[in-house]
Amino acid sequence: MPEGKDKVTIPFKLLNNLILIPVEVNGVEMSFLLDSGVNKPILFNLNPGDSLEIEQRERIELRGLGSGSTISAVRARSDSFKIKNVEKIDLELFIILDEEINMSTRLGVPVHGIIGYDVFKDFIVEINYSNSKIKLHRPESYTYKSCRNCVDLPLTFRHSKPYIDVNVAIESDEEIPVKLLIDSGGSDALWLFEEDQLNISVPDKHFDDFLGKGLSGSIYGKRSRVKKFSMGGFSFKNAKVAFPDSSAIVYVKNFKERNGSIGGEILKRFKVVLDYGNKRIRLRKSRFFSDPFRYNMSGIDLQHNGMRLVSEVVKKSSATTQSDTSTLRNSNTLGEVSIVFEHYNKFSLVKSFEVAEVRENSPAGQAGLIKGDIIISINGRYVHNYSLNRVTGMLEGKEGKKIRMKVNRNNILFEFEFRLKEVL
Repeated sequence: MPEGKDKVTIPFKLLNNLILIPVEVNGVEMSFLLDSGVNKPILFNLNPGDSLEIEQRERIELRGLGSGSTISAVRARSDSFKIKNVEKIDLELFIILDEEINMSTRLGVPVHGIIGYDVFKDFIVEINYSNSKIKLHRPESYTYKSCRNCVDLPLTFRHSKPYIDVNVAIESDEEIPVKLLIDSGGSDALWLFEEDQLNISVPDKHFDDFLGKGLSGSIYGKRSRVKKFSMGGFSFKNAKVAFPDSSAIVYVKNFKERNGSIGGEILKRFKVVLDYGNKRIRLRKSRFFSDPFRYNMSGIDLQHNGMRLVSEVVKKSSATTQSDTSTLRNSNTLGEVSIVFEHYNKFSLVKSFEVAEVRENSPAGQAGLIKGDIIISINGRYVHNYSLNRVTGMLEGKEGKKIRMKVNRNNILFEFEFRLKEVL
C-alpha cells in the first residue's frame, strides 16, 4: 500500500452476485473475480492482443470442481500485480492454457482471472455490496468500531481458505451444525454436500439443474430450499440450496470436515469485513438482506456468444427542387420542392446472446426452446441493444408474467411464448 496510506477504496462491478475488480498485471489492464475460495491467482482467457509478458516456470496439471479431467496450466510469476495503487511484486500465479475455460461468456463482460488469498492475507478487507466498493485496510492501523448491529464470528483455515461454522435445518426443525467454505467466487446462496452421518440429504421437493462450470468441467446437481439457515444470530427461511453431484466434488472433498459453501447470494446480504490475520469475519446487514430467494422462473440460462450480423432497413428522406430531376419515384411534391424517400439495408455487427442451458420441464423448455438458440428479441425488445445482465433481467418478474421470444435456430426464425412459473 502507498506509504502514508492506511486504506484504499476500490470500486467493483457486482454481476450475478460476483465481484469483478480492475487489476493491472505487468502494466496490462484486466478484470479479475475476487474469490475467497482460491489460494493462488489464476489467469485465463488471454487474447492475442493482450501484450502480457510473464516469466513462465513449469507446466502443471490442475483439478477443480467438475467431473472432467485435469487441465493444463503454467506456473508463473508476474513482476507487478496492481489493484488500484496497491501493488504486489513478484507474485506467483497459474496461467490456464485451455481456451474452454472462459467466464466472460456467462457474465457478458471480459474476465481475465481470479484472485483471492493474496489480497485477503495482506489486508483487512471490507466489502460493501450495497455501494459496490471494497476497502483494503492496513491491518496494523485498523480499529474495529463499536457496532451494536454487527456480529463477529471466528474463522478456521485449511489450505489458505476460510471456513465458518453455521447451522442449517433442511426439512425438519432439527438444526445441523455444518462447516462451510466462504466462497465469494460462487454465485449461489448455499451448496451442501450430501452426508448420511449428518443427515444432510436432498429434500423431497427438488429439481435437477446445471449448477455451473468448474475448472474440471460442468457441474450438475439438484436444487431445493432449506427450511432455515442460521449464521451468528442472522437467519434466513427458505434459502436456496444446491446439492452438487458427488462426481463433481471428489477433489474438494479431500477436506473431510467441509460440508459445502456459502456463496455470493448470501454474502451480498451483508456488509462483510474479512480479517484473515485475526481469523474473524464481521457481518452487518446490507440493503439486500431481506431480498427474496428466487429461482430462475423461465428455466433458461443465457451466455454471450460473440457477435452476429444483422440487417436493418433504413429510411432516408431528402429534399430537392422539381427542376433538379425530371423523374421522381416514391416522392411527394410540395410546390416546386419534392421530398424523396430512399430505403437501403444497413448491416451491423451486434452482440449475440445464446441459450446456454435449458432446465428440463421448465416453462421455456416446455415451450420448445433448446440449447444453442440465438435470442433475437424478448417481449418486442431487440436484445443486442442491452448488456447480458439486462437481458437476463428481462426474463425475471412476477409469476405469471408472459414472455414472448424470437430466436434464430439454424438461420430459421422461431417465435415462442410462455409464462414465468415459481419453482418449489
